Amino acid sequence: MNLYLSLIRTAVPALVGWLVALAAEHGLHLDAQALSQVLIPAAAFCYYAVFRLAEHYVSPKWGWLLGYARPPQYDLAV
Repeated sequence: MNLYLSLIRTAVPALVGWLVALAAEHGLHLDAQALSQVLIPAAAFCYYAVFRLAEHYVSPKWGWLLGYARPPQYDLAV
C-alpha cells in the first residue's frame, strides 16, 4: 500500500500540470517557459514512478537512482 500512496503523492502535481496543458490547448495562452514548468513535473513523476516500481518489485538496489533513501513509510490512521 505504501508504494501506491507515494505514487499518488507524486502524481497529483503532475495531474495538475496536465490539466494546465489541456487548458493551454483550449485557449489559455502560456509562453514556452510556462509550458515547460508543466512538463518538467510530469517528467519527474515518470522518472520517480519507474524507479520506485523497480525498487519495490525488482530489487531495493534500484533505490540508489532515487537518492538511495529509504522508501516512504506512511502510518495508516484509523
